[in-house]
Formats: sequence, structure tokens, C-alpha cells
Amino acid sequence: MIAVALLDWRSSEHFDHSGDQPCVLCTKPTPLRSDRGKPVHKVCAEDWIDRHTVKEDDA
Repeated sequence: MIAVALLDWRSSEHFDHSGDQPCVLCTKPTPLRSDRGKPVHKVCAEDWIDRHTVKEDDA
């Protein structure tokens, strides 16, 4: 079984009503913002976490 990062972005703080900005990972426009305020799609952020998290098999 493979663990996959699933972010909970239901809070309105993850949506910027001022408009889209390029995603920091894929550069396509998004109104979504990370916990740090960076423009990023939820799926892009989840993929980045999956690729940059050390797994037991990697240790």
C-alpha cells in the first residue's frame, strides 16, 4: 500500500479572491494558496509532498 499526501484545503484561507496567479510548481493559473500564501494547486502540492517525503524503503 502506498501512502499519498492528502491536504485539507476546505478553509477559505486557501482561496484568494483577488485573482489567479501562476502555480509555483506547474505555472498554470490558480486561485489557491498554500499555508504560506504561495499560489499552488492542491494536487501539485500533494504531488510535491509525495516526491519529497522520505519513505521507509528509502531509509
